[in-house]
Parts: sequence; structure tokens; C-alpha cells
Amino acid sequence: MITGQQDYYISLIERLRRLPAETEWLEYKSNNTDPQMIGEYISAISNSAALERREKGYLLWGIDDTTHEISGTDFCPGAAKKGNQELENWLVGLSNPRLNIQFIEVDVKNKKVVILEITMASVKPTVFAGEEYIRIGSYKKKLKDFPEKERALWQSFETTPYEMRTAIENVTEEEVTQLLDCAAYYTLMKLPLPSNRSSMMHNMKDEEFIREMDNGQYAITNMGVLLFAKDLNKFSHLKRKAVRVIQYKGTGRTNAIREQVFTQGYAICFDEICRYIDTLIPQEEEIHIGLRQIHRMFPEKAVREMLGNMIIHQDLTMRGTGPMMEIFDTKVEASSPGCLLVDVNRIIDTAPHSRNEAMASFLRMIHICEERGSGFDRMEEGMSALKIPAPKVETGDNFARTKLYWYANLNEWTKEDKIRTCYLATCYYYVNEIPVANAILRKRFGVEAKNKATVSRIIKDTVDSGLIKLADENAAPKLRRYIPYWA
Repeated sequence: MITGQQDYYISLIERLRRLPAETEWLEYKSNNTDPQMIGEYISAISNSAALERREKGYLLWGIDDTTHEISGTDFCPGAAKKGNQELENWLVGLSNPRLNIQFIEVDVKNKKVVILEITMASVKPTVFAGEEYIRIGSYKKKLKDFPEKERALWQSFETTPYEMRTAIENVTEEEVTQLLDCAAYYTLMKLPLPSNRSSMMHNMKDEEFIREMDNGQYAITNMGVLLFAKDLNKFSHLKRKAVRVIQYKGTGRTNAIREQVFTQGYAICFDEICRYIDTLIPQEEEIHIGLRQIHRMFPEKAVREMLGNMIIHQDLTMRGTGPMMEIFDTKVEASSPGCLLVDVNRIIDTAPHSRNEAMASFLRMIHICEERGSGFDRMEEGMSALKIPAPKVETGDNFARTKLYWYANLNEWTKEDKIRTCYLATCYYYVNEIPVANAILRKRFGVEAKNKATVSRIIKDTVDSGLIKLADENAAPKLRRYIPYWA
């Protein structure tokens, strides 16, 4: 064993010894090396670790189970066998699902201590030789005899999101500050920077960006990395989650003219990404009575909402892909891995819901995302102000994509654009308790009263498509009001 690993496990042993008693994820076995016993404890400790939300549990030989003094052991797991099989292979073969277990031999004060490191159960309870076990206090029991524990265990599998899993472990306080921009957290939270590193670690733990490990060092969670990493490239399984921004010449993807990858955590670089995208979006300049006026082709708030939605709703478990913004001559697209969690037609009125609730909650707290709505209502507000087609949302098994289009005269809009905009505007006004009539929709489309027939045709097409309906079918033509089909 290399020196760094030896030091790690010596420190781990010392911290485990200081615990007042055996826990449900820790057991001392002196010199008892019966393979069946070891296998049953693997199941029990693995399942109990999951209940306690600990990534690892431990079985130790060479520690007195009463005094916790180092007594030493003759157990040599590398040489131990069960029948003709090596012990470790036999144990893994009878475990389901197959676990990552590791025997470690450590020399402490010239006495040998053996650690069996056991990963927590995930997805389903750990079985050994066809039976599931659990720890009740310091006792090993069959899981089936404790239905309340079994229910709690299954629930734990459903409530351990990817963002809360470990990105890297066994790092020091100094290494945490080298990998994460902890100072940025205090800037964003508008809090004074602590005068010492220990106070900083306390705040990072409270936010679940890091966790203190059994040996006194730290593990950084996926959420901590994704929000505050100084460089996502230092984390191989998360580096593809960096936001990519690509600009193309024309309307297709054949001619990319620039690409930028933002490798910092989302909380750090969010505003920088928005500013960068803003520089790529065309603007029109107009001279009026000697004054220069800049007309945006695209609303700034819509860009922020697109970016925020793309980040918080992505499926982080999908490897090899991440969030991407693409800018064309006539539109901008935001794509993220994972299908849309709600019906495409209900994006305005659906309550906030994310695959990554903890991360979304923090981003809302620092006002990168808003608490109310899905973000699409604010996109619609921005698009309406500039008389731009409503956002277009596409989703499949492995992706979700939002498209926003530049300004164009109404006669250049497609029929699909008009129907989609009419429907989403109706949804927006309905959830804000505003009656939707021809006059309201004329304002949305930028149509003068003398051309109300244009909007009447759009309304008819939207009704015919089944997306909106009359609020009162008996109302006179001048009193007609429209509501979404689901209202």
C-alpha cells in the first residue's frame, strides 16, 4: 500500500475508534473470519449505510469491540478461501447486486488491522446468498422481519438524486478551496467571507456542496462541482456538463463560426454566459431625430430563462452530453439531455419541477431562476413585448430543445408559429386571470384594430387545431372570449 493510502486508512481507523459504540454501518469482529458471517454482514452493512445516507460502511478486524483498543488480528483476507475460491471472489459472487468491496490490511502501532470497505446499497437492497440483511442497533437481522426498515430502504433509493452523489472524495480543506470557488458562494449570497477555512467548510457542508468523510477529510458532491467548480475539466465524469455556446453562419449547422465552452460551475459563470450570448444576438440600429436607438431582435430575459431551464432540467445521469446553446441567423436554440418532464402543451401552467431539485433550489435562491412558474411564462412576456413568435419546445426520449426566433413581420410567420403563439398567449393570460379576446391577441401580434380580421383567422386556426376553445359557446361574436383546451 502506498504511503498516502496507508495514512488515509490509519486516520479512518482512529476516527472509527473514537465513535462511542458500534453503529449500524460499522462492526468490529476481532478474529471471527467465517465466510458466511462476513457475507451476511456485507448485506446488512450495505443496506444500513444506504438508510443512514452514508456511501460506505465498514467491518473491522483487530479492534476490540468493547474498548475499541487495537488488539491486532491474524486474519489474512488475501490468502483466505472458501472451497477452491478466493474469499473476496466468493463473497462478490454471492452478492446481488454485485458490490464494490475491498479488504485493506493496515499496520497500526505494529499491529495488523483489516478493514472491509463496503459500498452502500443503491437501486435495490443488497442480497447475500439469497437473503437480505439489516442492522438493528448492533445486531444483524433479516430485512424481511422488519418491514418498516424495508420500506424506508426502498424509499432511500428513490430520494438519492445524482446531484447529491460524490464527485470526488478524500480531499483536504485546502484541496476543497482549490477545486471549488468558495469565495464566489459568499459573493452570490451577499455574505461576508469568513476569516478562517473551517467556517467556510461549515457553510459548504450546510449547503451539501461537500460532506465530511469518516476519516475527517471531505467529499465534494456533484452539486458542489456543477455549481462552483473552478474547472469542470478536473472532474472526468462531469466535464461534458459544461455549457457550450456555438454560433453558426446561416440557418443550419454546417458553418460554425465560433464556439465557447464555459468550464466553470453554473453559479459562477451564468451571468458571463448571458453576456456572451447577448453579444452574438443581432441588433438593429435606427436614427430618430438625431438620436441613435438600438432595437433588440431578442429579449434578454428570454435568454436567461432558456439558459436556466436548460441547466436545471437536464438529465445529469446521461453520460457524454450536456447543455448547449446554439445561435443561428434567425433563432437561438437551447438543448439539454433528457426528455421534458411535462406535457409540451402545459409548459405555462405547470408547477415548477426539476430532475435536480437541490441545484434548482439554490439557483432560485441566488435569483438565477425564479420560484414561480416554469420560466416559459417569463419567456412569453419577453417575446410578447417584442412581437416575436412564442417559444417552440421539442422533446424526445433523450433530449429537450427550446427554440426562440428573431423578430419578423407577421406576414413572414409560418402558420405553425401563429397557432403556437396564439395558444401560449391564451395560456399566459388565462393563468393571470385576464379574459382573452381578439383585442388582447391583436396586441400580442402587433396588429392594428383595422386589421382585426387577421387575428380572427389566427384564432379560428387555433380553435380548429384543438388548442383553445370558447369560454362561452353562446356568447355573441363581440363578446367571445377564449381559454386553453384544458381549462
